[in-house]
Amino acid sequence: MAALKDLRSLTQDELLAWVLSIGDKKFRAQQIHEWLWKKGATSVDQMSNLSHELRQAIQRDFSFPVAVRQSEQISNDGTVKCIFGVDQDKVVEGVLIPTPKRMTACISSQVGCSLACKFCATGRLKMMRNLTAGEIYDQVYNLKMEAENRYNIPLSNIVYMGMGEPLLNYKNVLQSIEHITSQKGLGMSAQRITVSTAGVAKMITKLGDDAVKFHLAVSLHAATDEKRNHIMEINETNNLEVLANSLRYYYEKTGDRVTFEYIIFKDFNDSIEDAKALAEYCKQLPVKINVIEYNPIVGGEYQQTTEERLKAFTQYLLQRNMVVNLRRSRGKDIDAACGQLANKNQSMLKPEAQEKIGSLL
Repeated sequence: MAALKDLRSLTQDELLAWVLSIGDKKFRAQQIHEWLWKKGATSVDQMSNLSHELRQAIQRDFSFPVAVRQSEQISNDGTVKCIFGVDQDKVVEGVLIPTPKRMTACISSQVGCSLACKFCATGRLKMMRNLTAGEIYDQVYNLKMEAENRYNIPLSNIVYMGMGEPLLNYKNVLQSIEHITSQKGLGMSAQRITVSTAGVAKMITKLGDDAVKFHLAVSLHAATDEKRNHIMEINETNNLEVLANSLRYYYEKTGDRVTFEYIIFKDFNDSIEDAKALAEYCKQLPVKINVIEYNPIVGGEYQQTTEERLKAFTQYLLQRNMVVNLRRSRGKDIDAACGQLANKNQSMLKPEAQEKIGSLL
């Protein structure tokens, strides 16, 4: 028996066609769409203004997979990490980050990750599957409600910087953004959304072709191929020259200045020579640079740099009139900071990561 189609994979036209095919009224399609993308329904039974017969027909003809919020942790700094269950035995994590100027949701795009960046806990996880557009949306909706209910402040920003590589789940990520920004969905501005990639050059070029309206961030972390190859396997097939070519194309098509994310590691990429290499690489197109404190992970080989080296590195860039922001860690005490997601999720770890971490616990 063929698997049922995901209800939230239907376009509005497809939803309307289905409603008419079962002999119901046209306006029912709009009601269903509103429940899915404006009201954040997680079950057909919640759709209270639909008839019992229509709800039964939906359940007969479609599946309705959702990312179900299972638990949460609250950091001393107010950061909230939420665990979302998908399928029967898998989880992803989403984080709400409150600051004086903004309320940001950091969301996941895949269950696990295939890129295996050495400094990232998520890179130790098995790559299980892409999240659907609906499951990505579920994280946003939950964190939006968390912001409103816990802090009485609306969600202001969304970053696709959680578990997974968003550009390897291109279609579902863009569909989720479409529903988040639509006035028939959550109605958020695309200018408040940032998608972060480890540097999938082919898909960065496609972003340019698709003339996307959201912002793009690139996890750079080193400005020479030798160092970037060491920490990020993707650089072996998408090296810095290939990456730069795709980013120039993206900028020509969108006019949007790219953000480089640069996690700074002690005695690896934190010297003035490293800053010079970064400044030189950034001459190729207009960019912003986020220098990010490293958040150590269990069994990791890297450490946080000293405050002195961090300051010297940042000052070097600022003195060359570069746009630089220093990002301090948030939610470290609950493993919610950048690079820490799923650090302690043993059941989803690759076997080699289980062995390495197990020997240290």
